[in-house]
Amino acid sequence: MQKMLISTPIYYVNDAPHLGHAYTTFIADMLKKHHSLRAKEVFFLTGTDEHGQKIALSANKHGLSPLEYATKISQVFRDEWDFLKIDYDHFVRTTDKAHEQAVQHAFDFMLQKGDIYKGIYEGDYCVSCESFATNSTICPDCNRPTTKVAEESYFFRLSAYQDKLLDFYEKHPNAILPLSRRNEVVSFIKQGLYDLSITRTSFSWGIALPKHLNEPRHVVYVWLDALLNYVSSLGYGTDNAKMGHFNHALHIVGKDILRFHAIYWVAFLMSLELPLFKQLCVHGWWTIEGVKMSKSIGNVLNAKDLASIYGIEALRYFLLREAPLGQDGDFSAQALVRRFNADLSNTLGNLIQRLFGLLKPFGGKLESTHTLEFYAPLYAEWQAQLESLEPYLCDLQLHRYLEELWRVFEACNATIAKEQPWALAKTNPQKAMALLSLIATFLAKSAFYLYPVLPESTAKLAKWLHVSLTSENFKAFMQKDFLLPALELAPIEALYPKLDEAQATPQESPKDPPKEDHTIQFEDFTKLDIQVGTIIKAERVAKSDKLLCLKIDFGGRVRQILSGIAKHYTPESLEGKQVCALVNLPPRKMLGLVSEGMVLSASDAGGLKLITPFSTAENGAKIG
Repeated sequence: MQKMLISTPIYYVNDAPHLGHAYTTFIADMLKKHHSLRAKEVFFLTGTDEHGQKIALSANKHGLSPLEYATKISQVFRDEWDFLKIDYDHFVRTTDKAHEQAVQHAFDFMLQKGDIYKGIYEGDYCVSCESFATNSTICPDCNRPTTKVAEESYFFRLSAYQDKLLDFYEKHPNAILPLSRRNEVVSFIKQGLYDLSITRTSFSWGIALPKHLNEPRHVVYVWLDALLNYVSSLGYGTDNAKMGHFNHALHIVGKDILRFHAIYWVAFLMSLELPLFKQLCVHGWWTIEGVKMSKSIGNVLNAKDLASIYGIEALRYFLLREAPLGQDGDFSAQALVRRFNADLSNTLGNLIQRLFGLLKPFGGKLESTHTLEFYAPLYAEWQAQLESLEPYLCDLQLHRYLEELWRVFEACNATIAKEQPWALAKTNPQKAMALLSLIATFLAKSAFYLYPVLPESTAKLAKWLHVSLTSENFKAFMQKDFLLPALELAPIEALYPKLDEAQATPQESPKDPPKEDHTIQFEDFTKLDIQVGTIIKAERVAKSDKLLCLKIDFGGRVRQILSGIAKHYTPESLEGKQVCALVNLPPRKMLGLVSEGMVLSASDAGGLKLITPFSTAENGAKIG
C-alpha cells in the first residue's frame, strides 16, 4: 500500500482562524478522503506555528506568557477543525518536545555538513512576516515598514543550492501547481539567492540550539523551525516511525508562503538528504464581495460562524467548487446560497428524490436484468465521464473536477426527461426499470467521487443505495460492466433542502433571547465617526433603481458612498448639498462599486429625508 503525506501549512497563532485557513484545510481533507478511497495510506497533518518575535509581542499585549498565548490560540484552531469535521491524523505544535528535538537534530546535521556557518546579520527585518528583506525599508511581501537589525546569526548556505533548485524544477515541471507559480519561483531563483539567517539573538521565544554548541543566546529562526514540522511529525530526529509517508508528500499552501516552501524548504530537504516533496499546491486568497479580508476594515469571516448558518457541507462545497486553483476566490453569502440551491438542491437532490418517486410503481424494488440491453451506449458515455475526473483532481483543478462530475447528474436528469420512465412503466416496464437501474448505478458510482467533497451527505446516499464506501468497493464499482444488484429502496430524507435566500444575510441565531434593552454606553457612541460632507457628484448606479453613487468631500478626503435614495432624490438635486455620514464602517462592495460609509437619513409618513446640518459647517466636521 502506497504511503503518502498530505499537509496544510501550520497556521500562525497571532490570531484566530478565518475563511482562508478553512479553505486550505478543506482541500487537504478532500485529498485525504480521495486518496484513502484509492487504497493509499494517507497521513494528514495540520497544526500551529507558535514561535517568533511576533508571537512574543502579541502575548505581551494580552498579558500572557508566549506559551500560554500560543496554547490558547492553538486550541481555537483545533476546536475549529473538529467542529468542521476535519479528519486530520496529527495536529502538530512547534512547541511540542518531539518537534524541538527534530529541529535541533536537523540544525546539528546541517552544521556538521558545512551548510551552516556563523556570521553577523545586518539589514532589514519584517516583524510581521518574520522574514528578512534585503536592503528594503518596505517588506516586499506585506508592504509594512521593515526594521534595521544588526546581530550575530547562524546562516544557511542557501546560495549553494541555487543550481540544484533550478535543476530540480527543470526535471520536475509539475512539482508546483499551478504552473504559473512554478514559473514565478524559477524566475526568483535565477535572480540569485543569498544565504539565509536562521537564528536570532534579539529575542528568546524560539527553539534553543543544541546544548553542545554552548550558544544560549541563539534561538532557531521561525522558518527553519516551522518548515521542519512536516518531518518532525513523522518521527524525524527521534524514531523515524512514519517517515515512509514523506516519500510521497503533498503540501497545500497559500500563495503568500510560496517562496518559503518552494525555495527554503526544498533547499533544507536537500541539505538533510531527505526526499523532496512530490507536489506543492498553491491556492489564492478569498476576498469578501470583492474586498480583501482585513482586520482593519472588519470584513474577516470565520468559517465556523458561516457553517453554523449555512451548514458545513454547503460551505465546503462552495469553497471547493468556486475558485480555480491559484486564483483568488470571491465569497458572498448570496453566491453560496445560489450555488448550493442550483447544484446540490436542484440538480443532485432532485435527482435522488425523482429516482425514489419513479420506483413507486415497482414497489421501491430495483433490478438490473435488462439495463445494458437498453442503455449500453449511455452506460459507456457516463462511465467515460467518471473516468475522466481523476486528472482534474491530480492537477488540483477542483472546480473542474466538480463541474465534470455534475455533468453525470445533469445527464441523468436529462435522460429522465427524455425517456419519461413514468410513461414507460405502463407500456414497457422492462425498459423503465432498466433506466432506473442505470440512474441508481451511476449515483452509486458517483458517490465514490462525491464523498471526498460532501462526506456526510454522501455517506447517507451510499447507505440508501446499500453501498459501503470502501477502497475495495471503489475498485469493484468502477468496473465497466458493474451494475447494482437487486435491492429495495426505502424513503430517503431530502439530503440538500433549499437554503432560504433570506439566509444570505447572517442574522442573530433565533435561539438567542430577544434583547429588549437597546441602551448603549457613552464609550460605544464615541466609536461612531459621523462627519459633515458636501456632495460634489451624484449619479445613478447602473442596474439599480434604488442606488445613487455619491462622491462626498469630507475636508480633504473624498469618499464614494452608495445610498438607496434614488426614489426620493434626483442626482441633480443633491450636488452641492451638505449631508451627515457615518464614515468608519468597513468598505462594502455593491454591484461592482465600493461604498465607504453610510449617509444618514430619517423616514416618516412623508417619506425619506437626508439629515443635514442646520447651517453650513466645515467639511469633515465631526458630529458628537
